[in-house]
Amino acid sequence: MTVTSLPHLSDPRTVAVADVDAYRRDGHVLLREVASPAEVAAYREAIRSTTLRLSQETRPLEDRDTYGKAFLQVPNLWQHSDDVAQFVLASRYARIAADLLGVDRVRIYHDQALFKEPGGGYTPWHQDAMYWPLDGRRCLTMWMPLVDVTPDMGGLCFASETNTAGPMSDVTISDASEEHFQHVLDDRCFAICQPVPMRAGDATFHAGWTVHKALPNDSATAREVMTIIWFEDGLRVLEPTNPAQQSDLGTWLPGLTPGDVAATSLNPAVPR
Repeated sequence: MTVTSLPHLSDPRTVAVADVDAYRRDGHVLLREVASPAEVAAYREAIRSTTLRLSQETRPLEDRDTYGKAFLQVPNLWQHSDDVAQFVLASRYARIAADLLGVDRVRIYHDQALFKEPGGGYTPWHQDAMYWPLDGRRCLTMWMPLVDVTPDMGGLCFASETNTAGPMSDVTISDASEEHFQHVLDDRCFAICQPVPMRAGDATFHAGWTVHKALPNDSATAREVMTIIWFEDGLRVLEPTNPAQQSDLGTWLPGLTPGDVAATSLNPAVPR
């Protein structure tokens, strides 16, 4: 049951022209107070409790591989909690996403809680769009901490201007992807944007092909982060080019085939 006293998150946030330009040039941008600390605090317990309820990870950190050590990952929380749905489907966030992409409207691809436990490992270099049977240039991800985070809690690093490079690998997130992308980034001299402290409610937005990673969590506090992925309304499904995209097609765009407009009950359009 939705708690009606939760903030509506429908009032607009103007995105400065300089921030739009930075996003389109670098493939990522940090926006402060996309939600206020009070707004995030109001939703945090619903997101946290839903994440822990749905997480299927029971192994201790030392028994997991690199991917498993990187975070507790739970997708599409919005389908399991009315309160979380109110957060994920907020028009404020969707309006920012549309402004950064330069489009009229966006659709939800899916959300993901990414909780990096105390002592959790690094998240290797990767490109999100490698997993998506969509035009990665027309997709973006919001990464919002639910608690104040410092770089040593697992902050994000971005390789600036990789957003226009297109697919650089079809290696899934792993030690192998870390090695591959580190070599590519060194060879092509991409500038690396290091993580900075973020308050709860600050958010980064990054493009589908932007190469990024996260540091390990060397603190005693869980790094609680909620992410939302959107794509431009009207995109068509692409032919999957790897097993990960084939899996995503069935999971997040059920019943669709290449060439279909990407729009299912799992991908609601969010009004501006």
